[in-house]
Amino acid sequence: MAEGSQRAVAAAIVGNTIITLAKLGGFLVSGSAAMLSETLHSVADTLNQVLLMVGIVKGSREADPDFPFGYGAERHVWALLSAVGIFFLGCGVTVYHGIHAYLAPHPIEEIGLAVGILVVSFLLEGTVLVIAWRGLRKEAAGRPFMDFLRHRADPSAVAVLLEDSAACLGIILALGGLLLSRTTGDPRWDAAASIAIGILLGLIALWLIHRNRHLLVGPAIPPEARERIRATLAAHPTVERVALLRTRVLDTETWGVTAEVDFAGEALAERLEGRLREAWEGIETWEDFRAFAAEYAEEIMELLGTEVDVLEQEIRKAVPRARYLDIEAD
Repeated sequence: MAEGSQRAVAAAIVGNTIITLAKLGGFLVSGSAAMLSETLHSVADTLNQVLLMVGIVKGSREADPDFPFGYGAERHVWALLSAVGIFFLGCGVTVYHGIHAYLAPHPIEEIGLAVGILVVSFLLEGTVLVIAWRGLRKEAAGRPFMDFLRHRADPSAVAVLLEDSAACLGIILALGGLLLSRTTGDPRWDAAASIAIGILLGLIALWLIHRNRHLLVGPAIPPEARERIRATLAAHPTVERVALLRTRVLDTETWGVTAEVDFAGEALAERLEGRLREAWEGIETWEDFRAFAAEYAEEIMELLGTEVDVLEQEIRKAVPRARYLDIEAD
């Protein structure tokens, strides 16, 4: 998943850098408020995608003694910073400039060049959008796509998908504002397009902030995965009851599971029945019994350890993302 996200983010950085320079040139020539909004939009996208790339690189580091559960959550930290950047730089500055242009409108010049730049930008943004969409569709692996985006997908890849979707829609709004301003002679249409672009960015930023905050707090894993784990534990012959099951999403690819189970004493005793019969015949004194009891207790502990190891293997087979397991006897 990290490789696909990294490829999508890298493509977005390259594409948006080119688009930003083109839009800036268009604004300097035309003076369009919507073109300036689109320039700021692309600047925000580029900077935010750089933050996403930092998060992917830092989050891909292996676990170490200082961070035994790995660095995967760093992706959510940098993605959250990116979303906040979209809100303040992309939404705030764009809406402010749009309101200013609406209250103090000025004529738009060289509209043909601005339209041409926006059309080329739309093609580039659309290419990056298709790359991100295809990568996420592949990762969804047949699952409902919208549900996958909301609950399973890497926030970095989702951020690229949403930002480039907003970019394509923003370009359409900017084109509409420019053409309406030219047709009607009223530059306030261009300013209104700028405000609409800012509001669009704000909505996307709020969704991304919510998504990454949710992951940083540490939600439980999806219900169907919890049920598979519970069923795997309950189906094991030496488990009598699952007393407690706690789960947590550590990052988009790693889950933690804590379980307390009641082991069936009779089932464990059956595993050691041959040993019990052998010992029974040799017990003649209290000292013989004490020695047997101490050895038997040790064997029970070893058997429990073996059963826990088997349970962990079965859980990882049923739910591959459950990498950090803590199973204890209740």
